[in-house]
Order: sequence, then C-alpha cells, then structure tokens
Amino acid sequence: MNGGDLVAEVLQKQGVRFLFTLCGGHISPILVGCKDRGIRVIDTRHEVNAVFAADAVARLSGTPGVAAVTAGPGVTNTITAIKNAQLAQSPVILLGGATATVLRGRGALQDIDQIRLFEPHVKWATSVKKVRDLVSVLEEAFVVAQEGVPGPVFVECPVDLLYDQETVREMYGAKGAPGKKPPLSMRLLSAYLNHHAKGLFRGVDAVRFGDRHRPNPQEPSPWGVRRAAGKLAGARRPVMLVGSQALLETDSVDALVVAIERLGVPVYLTGMARGLLGAGHPLQVRHKRRQALKEADVVILAGVVADFRLEYGLQIPRRATLIAANRSLEDLYKNRRPNVAVLGDAGRFVRQLSDRLVAKGKSVPGGRWDGWIESLRERDGLRDAEIESKAQAATDVGVNPLEVCRAVEELLPEDSILVVDGGDFVASASYVVRPRGPLSWLDPGAFGTLGVGAGFALGAKLCRPDAEVWIIYGDGSVGYSLPEFDTFVRHEIPVIALVGNDASWQQIARDQIVILGDAVGTELRRTAYHQAAEGFGGAGLEILTTEAIRPLLRAAQELAAEGRPVLVNAQIGASDFREGSISI
Repeated sequence: MNGGDLVAEVLQKQGVRFLFTLCGGHISPILVGCKDRGIRVIDTRHEVNAVFAADAVARLSGTPGVAAVTAGPGVTNTITAIKNAQLAQSPVILLGGATATVLRGRGALQDIDQIRLFEPHVKWATSVKKVRDLVSVLEEAFVVAQEGVPGPVFVECPVDLLYDQETVREMYGAKGAPGKKPPLSMRLLSAYLNHHAKGLFRGVDAVRFGDRHRPNPQEPSPWGVRRAAGKLAGARRPVMLVGSQALLETDSVDALVVAIERLGVPVYLTGMARGLLGAGHPLQVRHKRRQALKEADVVILAGVVADFRLEYGLQIPRRATLIAANRSLEDLYKNRRPNVAVLGDAGRFVRQLSDRLVAKGKSVPGGRWDGWIESLRERDGLRDAEIESKAQAATDVGVNPLEVCRAVEELLPEDSILVVDGGDFVASASYVVRPRGPLSWLDPGAFGTLGVGAGFALGAKLCRPDAEVWIIYGDGSVGYSLPEFDTFVRHEIPVIALVGNDASWQQIARDQIVILGDAVGTELRRTAYHQAAEGFGGAGLEILTTEAIRPLLRAAQELAAEGRPVLVNAQIGASDFREGSISI
C-alpha cells in the first residue's frame, strides 16, 4: 500500500461512503485508493462545495463527511465551508494536500503554513510527519470530530507521504544518475534525501488499523433532568425550542419524536430540527414565536443557543423559568444564565426528561396545556391566512414569491429534502414550505453562509438517492454554486433547483434603501439562470406567469424523476411580506 491507500483504508473502516474533492497532484493517491475500495469519489467544480457536500453527509448520516483538496489555493478555498461546519457543529474531516516534507519553507509550489491558517476554525489541525502515522492520525481525527461538541478537523497530508517509496525517491532525484560519478555536493545531497526517504517510510509494515469509532455523547446529569422535570410538571404555559444539536444522533430521531409527543409541550423547531414532527403535528407551532416566549412561564432550549436568533436571550422573559440543555458549556450559558442548566446531549436530555415524567405519571398534561396549545395554534392559523392573502396580491412584474412557495408546499412529496440557500426568497419560503419529516431540512446554521446550496444538495441526494431534493435559491446565492450543475450532470445527481429571481439582493436592499436611500451594490439582472443550467447539461425552465407556476414545477419533478438535474428560474416581483425585516 502507498500512503493514499492507507488513508483510503481508514476511511473505509470508519464507514465513509463518499469522498468529495477537486483533483490535484498532491492528493491523487487518496482519490485512487478510495475508488479502489468502493468509496465513491465525487469531484466538484470548487473546493468549497466539496466541503459543503461533506457537511451535508455528516448532518444526514451521523458519519463524518470527508473532503480531500489539493495544497495552497485548494485548501484556502475551503475556509468558509469549514467555518460554517464549525459553527453548525458538523463533524467534517478535511484532508489537505501539502508540499513534500523535504521542501517545506523553500518556496515550493503552493507551500503555505496551512496549520496556522486552520487552527482557529477547527477542533484540531495537524500535519502528518511519517507515512505510518497517516493511519493513527486519521483515526484520531474521527474521534476528535465526533466527541463532545462535534466539529471539523483538518489533517495535512504532505505529498511525499502519499506515493510509494520508489516514486518518492524519483521525486527527490535521490536515485542517482547513471554514468560518471557526480560531484561530492550532489552525492551528499543524494545521501541526505535517501536518508530522509527511509525515515518517512520507516515502520510502515507494522501499521495496524483500528475499529470504527462510535461516538459516546455526554449524558445529561440525572440531577438536571430531575430538576427540569419538576419545573415542567408545574408549568402552565411551557414552550420548547428544539435545535440542530438535538439531532446529532441521527439514528435516535424517531425516539426523540416519541419523547416530544409524550411530553405534550408545544414546540418550535429550528435549524436541522425543522421537519422533525412532520408537516402538521398538533404540538408544532410555526409562527409568532416571540409572542409565545413572552407569555411562557417555562422555556426549554434543547440544543438552542440564546444568540442573535433569540435577541441574545432578551426574547425570554426574566420571570420565566429557563431550562437549557447543550453539549457546549459556552453555549449553555451564552447571554442568559438558565435556571436549570444541563450539560450534555440535548436529544438525550429530551428523551430522559420524557422518561422521568412518564415514570412519575406526569407526561400527559391532562388538559392543563390544551388551552395554551390551542391559543398558539389559533395564531398560527391567522398567520397562515394572512400569508395566503398576501400570496394572491399582484406584483409589478413576474409572479408573487409567496405563490411560488405555496405551490412548492402543495407539490412537495413526503420523501423530500429541502436545501435552502438565500436571503429574502428563502426567508419567505421558510414561512410557507413545511419539510415533511426528520432530517429533511438543510440550512447553513448560525454562520448564515450563502453558497451552501449545491454542495448541500449533492451530499443530501447521495445520502438519500430516492428522496426528491430541492434547492431553494435566491438569485444572489445561486451565483455561488451554479457551475455545480456540471457536477450534477457528470455524476447523475438529479436535484431540483428553484431560483427566486427578483434581480436584487433584496434582503439587503430592504434596509439599505429605507435607511440610506440608495440601492448601490444590491441590484442584479434578471439573468437566464435556466439557460446556464442547460449549458452545463441540465434542464432549464422559466416561470413568467402565475398560471405557469404549478405546471412547470410538476415538469421539473418529472425531469428529476427521469434522472436529469433541473433549474427553475422563477421571475418574481417585489413583495411587502418581509417589510421591516433585518439583515444584520
């Protein structure tokens, strides 16, 4: 085995099914080694999308997603996606190529200090020094990425550790040339290079592979669960917020649903938790969260942070009892000190809280919360009626964006995944389109990154090939990853992309024009994105009238079912639906 084979063998033993990449000479042995072992190698058109795809695989499968990119610019191109994974707490492993160990710091092609670059953005950044260490370091990377608060890991793999020893000697020019005896200086250099090569490969024959790592999340403290159960049992108006972190154990989502149902607490779902209870569960509330929190007497944050999304904790009144569970000690206490703070896995906390109340015979509220839940659902109904009314309004040009979203909601099948990538149009869609089940919604997370769409959809469709995968794009965000339609075509990944095209960075323009009176920098063209998708080999459709919305979306579904990736370019008009919304 060469070093690339060693890397591939570790990935296979750790349950990795896909390797995302953009090729480069520094990493070629890894790609070939993975292909030889049945790991599907998916090459993208930009390295950032390789990492976004790995991130999606991690979120949906529970197994760390893996990307491999070449040195220098290949590595630096991934920084945004790595930071996004860090803030979203996704276990991603990035394998980065690097110049040969013997050439470090001597001006070699693409040689930069990659470790210092990545250290602030990952749980662990390390460079492998010997070929034999590729195995132990990579196995440790799988442990670090998954334990505690999950997150990305960067492993630098110098090129002379990945090829076989004979090839490395040729790279070094250490074999010596036939013919006349070289000068002493060249002989000394050759001897040094031979010695260095021997050191790199020493001990390779003794390498042993470990078993697949199974993460062991921290259990919530029994005292914390007991205290939380006591507070909840006495509540009159409880509200629970469930976030992405509660779904890190992907094989336990069904048990989490059962636990929530047994608790009988009205629930708001955020991030990856959207869709956890299906499209119309009686306990799920979707609108007017700020008002519900204002009125609540007990608030449970299950894997949710009191950051900007909760106005740094100000949305939760001081008189309310705040119960919080989180794997991160920092996040647990961020901006607001809980009355009951439980350090540990949020999903396990909810399940254990339910178990404790069941054991005490208190899981069924016996009508105590029925009136409270009904009042929240009435507000939901009024908000839905308001949205439906606004969807009927005529627009100056194109079609009403809310009507487009309503059509998606009507046509979305039960087995589907929604990837959202954008600002104004995506935010509107989040009010209307309901994910159909657990692990069926992918958004960037706390970093608010634009450009996740194609990478996330790529990873999602590979994880669940039978699901109908939609990317909901704004016309600003589609510009980041449109060339990945080439990837979809080459690898036969039939996703549906829907672009809300209003020729504007509208989420920014809303504030900027009102406050500063100038649209500078926010104006786009009504670009024919559907034609660009066709140019990459996909299918393209354009929505120009309200009457065409549903027929063309159905046509997109049919094209995807036939195996073709398709982009629907919906020419939308301006709407006051999100008037007054903030973008910072």
